[in-house]
Order: sequence, then structure tokens, then C-alpha cells
Amino acid sequence: MKSVADIIVKPLITEKSMDSVGNKRYSFEVQKSATKAEIATAVETMFKKTKVVKVNTIIMKKKPKRYGVHAGYTGEWKKAVVTLSEDSAPIAFFESMN
Repeated sequence: MKSVADIIVKPLITEKSMDSVGNKRYSFEVQKSATKAEIATAVETMFKKTKVVKVNTIIMKKKPKRYGVHAGYTGEWKKAVVTLSEDSAPIAFFESMN
């Protein structure tokens, strides 16, 4: 079994993700092999007093990048957008960013 700290890699702080914080939708980079059920339990365990209603996931594909004469690709990663219920507490980390 994967630990909670292994499933959630980091929170995503972008303009689009911060706009949806008001609707209790939070974005995270997660482990590529994590399932939606594992992501939901990890969020509920890591952040107390939260109740996950829905989890949407997407695999972010690699993109070509150039650094001078060197060419390569970024890595693939998995993004999860977690929706909390109306009566659950907001995640304090994201609330402090606004």
C-alpha cells in the first residue's frame, strides 16, 4: 500500500487552479500510478475535516523543450482536481494563497 505522502506529490498553484478554490476545487500533482479512490483517501487523510465528492484526473503529456543547443522533453505527470463537499472545511494551504 502506498503512503499518503507518496500519492500526493505537490499542490498546483496556477491562476486557473486558484480561481476554482472558491468552488472548493483543488489541484494536485499526484503519483502516476495512483487511482481516484487512493487520491480521495489521501486528501481526506492529509487534510482533516475534508470530505471528497469527486476526483478528476488527467495525464499531462511530455512537451518538447530547448535550452540553447540542447533539446529534450519534459516528463509526463498526473494531475488530479479534487472537489470537496459544501459542508467540508477548506484546505488551509490554498486559502492562505488568496
